[in-house]
Amino acid sequence: MFSTDIIYEVVTFAIGDTKSGSKMGKLQLKDPKTGEFLNCILWEEALNRMDMKLFRCGNQLKIVSGSFNERYNNCLVSSLELIKEAKTGIDKEEQEKVYSELEEYINKIKDENLKNFVSKIYSDNKEKLMISPAAKLMHHNYIGGLMVHTLECLKYAEKNLEIFFQKVRQDEVFAACLLHDIGKIFEYTVDTESGLIDYDENFRKEWISHSQYGFSICMTAGFKRVAKMIAAHHGRIEWGAIVDLNEKDLEPYVYLIHHIDDMSAKFGKTNVAMLG
Repeated sequence: MFSTDIIYEVVTFAIGDTKSGSKMGKLQLKDPKTGEFLNCILWEEALNRMDMKLFRCGNQLKIVSGSFNERYNNCLVSSLELIKEAKTGIDKEEQEKVYSELEEYINKIKDENLKNFVSKIYSDNKEKLMISPAAKLMHHNYIGGLMVHTLECLKYAEKNLEIFFQKVRQDEVFAACLLHDIGKIFEYTVDTESGLIDYDENFRKEWISHSQYGFSICMTAGFKRVAKMIAAHHGRIEWGAIVDLNEKDLEPYVYLIHHIDDMSAKFGKTNVAMLG
């Protein structure tokens, strides 16, 4: 039975167009107590009555009025109540702190050509990087999330380099960590007021993915080993990798960024709800 007592957590939200040309909101909620998901539709009339900040990832909401299907896993929502507002991400002070830590890792790169290459990308795109999320849903999906994810990757890498230093080059690993997701500053948009994240359609007209972007800029600059680590960091072709780690006879260094990236995505500050 429908109950207004259930407090849901916002997972995703997007607005699209119906066949008639009106707006329609698609909202996915999760019951934190059971882990069950609820898929909701909001017609344009309902959307017009609501503040878009209501749909921020991590917000806690109650459904005040709505029509459920028989299985109670879909709902046509008419009214919502905000119970607790999630943070939009890290604040300006924390953004500057994390960016400075990233610069420290850039300066640890001893190869001057590689260091200058990475440094220029960061300085040229600092404004975007400061607010970029690392994903819309999967991990670090909040303002500044990309920087937090990148810093976590660098810290994981530094610890691993103490063990695997004979098989990999620190300069290249640091560069790959710093650039493996750099295309996300163009792939995603984020509303700094509401914290809502979406895909940038202009990016998708020119590039297949952020992995392709990072791989391409590194290959063009002649940093082929860095490019290959970036190409493999999603692990499998079906997951968006350019180099599939199921291939035979890959050199050991190719695997490292994939595992480091995966650890940060699973164990780091994965979503905005964890910042509360």
